[in-house]
Amino acid sequence: MEKIKPNGVAQTTKKTFSRETGVSIDIYADASILWALLTNASDYPRWNSTVISIEGEIKKDEKIKLKSVLDPKRVFKLSVKAYEPEKKLVWGDAMGQREYLITTIENGMTNFSMTEKIGGPLFPLFAKMIPPFDASFEQFAKDLKTEAEQISNTK
Repeated sequence: MEKIKPNGVAQTTKKTFSRETGVSIDIYADASILWALLTNASDYPRWNSTVISIEGEIKKDEKIKLKSVLDPKRVFKLSVKAYEPEKKLVWGDAMGQREYLITTIENGMTNFSMTEKIGGPLFPLFAKMIPPFDASFEQFAKDLKTEAEQISNTK
């Protein structure tokens, strides 16, 4: 996926065997605040309106169970594949993976980007049944920005 503008607007690239969605946003908060929010599984539903629940610990090689508002009846069983504190977090399953990147910019500002690529040889058979992620990604980024900046302002 080409570089995403840090404006909080999601972009989706569709191919025959995959779909990739990404969003990027600049946040007036330290990377440590974003990392704490992104790695505290039980706290997600409090600040993130796109997540119903996350069970388990968000740590390298751990397994989590996520329920999303996009498909509330389904439990996504995911593995944490990359865990670089205050920089990178990746989780996913056989169908795809989601990557969170945190980059310190300057003057107390941090860039947050999130991309998810789903696909595989059978993707064309069920692609139409998977809802678009754009609005959910935009809301996720907005919720993270709001919460992180609120925490940053109280320090």
